[in-house]
Amino acid sequence: QVTLVESGGGLVQAGGSLRLSCAVSGSTFGSYAMGWFRQAPGKEREFVAAINWIGDRTSYADSAKGRFTISRDNAKDTVYLQMNSLNPEDTAVYTCAAAIVAGPYYYTDSHQYDYWGQGTQVTVSS
Repeated sequence: QVTLVESGGGLVQAGGSLRLSCAVSGSTFGSYAMGWFRQAPGKEREFVAAINWIGDRTSYADSAKGRFTISRDNAKDTVYLQMNSLNPEDTAVYTCAAAIVAGPYYYTDSHQYDYWGQGTQVTVSS
């Protein structure tokens, strides 16, 4: 049983920062590509960032480029999302996901992911 648990969400003022964490248990973390997605009220889930199993390849949504950084610590079985310069449009439930991979790949398509966390709320006030 693979379990993903997010933490680090909360309420922050516009311009502020948050760091989300996603702890993975139940399997070999190093064999997963990891991603962050978000869903705002009334909107579809959207891709935010992804990282391959080694941590040397990343991808970002245009809305996240230059402001968000995804990273991972395979020794701690944890993936992070550092979010800077937050604005009210970033308000959403942020969810991490894990994809079983056979190589140093990452995915931006949510359908490629095998396991999902419950999500953590991020609210940015203006």
